Amino acid sequence: MHRALFDFSSFPLAAGSHVMAQTLGPVASLLLGVFFLVSGSGLQGTLLPLRGAFEGFSAVNLGILGSCYYFGFVAGCLIVPKLVRRAGHIRSFAALTSGAIATMLGHAILMHPLAWFVLRGITGFCFAGLYLVIESWLNDRATNKTRGLVMSVYVMVDYVALTVGQMLVTVYPVKGFEPFALAAILFALAMLPVTITRAGQPSPIEAARIRPGRLFKAAPVAMVGCFIIGLTNGSLWSLGPIFGIGRGLTADGAATFMSAVVAAGALAQWPIGRLSDRMDRRNLLTFLLFGATVAGLALGLVPGQLGLLCALGMFFGAFALPAYSLAAAHAYDRTPPQEAVETAAGILLAYGIGSVAGPSVASVAMSHAGPGSLFLFTAASHFAFLLFVVWRMRWEKACTPEQKAGHDAAAIAPVGMVGVPETVERRTGSTSA
Repeated sequence: MHRALFDFSSFPLAAGSHVMAQTLGPVASLLLGVFFLVSGSGLQGTLLPLRGAFEGFSAVNLGILGSCYYFGFVAGCLIVPKLVRRAGHIRSFAALTSGAIATMLGHAILMHPLAWFVLRGITGFCFAGLYLVIESWLNDRATNKTRGLVMSVYVMVDYVALTVGQMLVTVYPVKGFEPFALAAILFALAMLPVTITRAGQPSPIEAARIRPGRLFKAAPVAMVGCFIIGLTNGSLWSLGPIFGIGRGLTADGAATFMSAVVAAGALAQWPIGRLSDRMDRRNLLTFLLFGATVAGLALGLVPGQLGLLCALGMFFGAFALPAYSLAAAHAYDRTPPQEAVETAAGILLAYGIGSVAGPSVASVAMSHAGPGSLFLFTAASHFAFLLFVVWRMRWEKACTPEQKAGHDAAAIAPVGMVGVPETVERRTGSTSA
């Protein structure tokens, strides 16, 4: 059987220390920058809805705030590659980080929903570019033999940093200036190891065509799935802290709840990815969607204290967060290897559009039916996708083992992978829908 796109057999724990040092040494400064950057992003993502609620922003305004971030994110994915090709990776990283710092401090100065909408859109644009620079850099420095180790470590750093950033909300009062300053400091620290590294810059980023109609025809489950998962995940990241506050949690409790969701999702990614390589991904996807539906209904309907909410949140995260990686891997199963860049761009666009729409729709539901409607919305979305997958399975045969691309480690990062993968030792066959 062919090698997977990112081989999980090279997971860091299985590698010797000498091999790890040789492999990770060239990207160590970049991974350190990733830790600071994602920590600041995790802090920012939890802080802004909590502070907005404290300032009296409506649930709808907070939902639009989340949509603005993803609107800027999608725009950045389309525009920033041109900037990177012109200015280079290091200068682009410095410029985009400076923009993220400025907008972070701008939120503390301009306490008005309209100002925050603009600032949040700019932040999304900057982070799309930052992730693109990081991931294309990591891909450039990795070889086919080391790519699994590099991307696995990157994903681990991603999850740890996101959890740390969310918990940093507990360090200072949400109503103060300090959390904004702390996030800006983390962004500034992310710039240091990247800009002073001695490592050479990667080759120019490859341009990608985006033909969503063609990709939908080849992999409808993947395209519909990425859109619906964008609806649910975008709503979760944008409004999850507000759900916690609405359930009577403190700001610290809301941060703990979100961290529990992320931690469970992180732990579930690897075994689910490995299992999906050995069976029809759609069968496993239906199992995850059913679990996510049940967990969403429980969170939406069952009142509870912090302990119960965190337990249900972990249940939700373990089922809901890995679904995107399975949908993305299914897209690679159904498309030719020479179209890997186009496939990555297409599923990212579907996910981004869903993430733009989701927070606004969920916030309207929350404003009319209370905080629990956030997870009732995710339950309805997951169940609708479940029905679509079951329907498609009746008409479309499963991929053969030779046609499967292997579970993609890069697709599981919670921040959303924007770096288009290189065509590396994938499968040799393809299939049509």
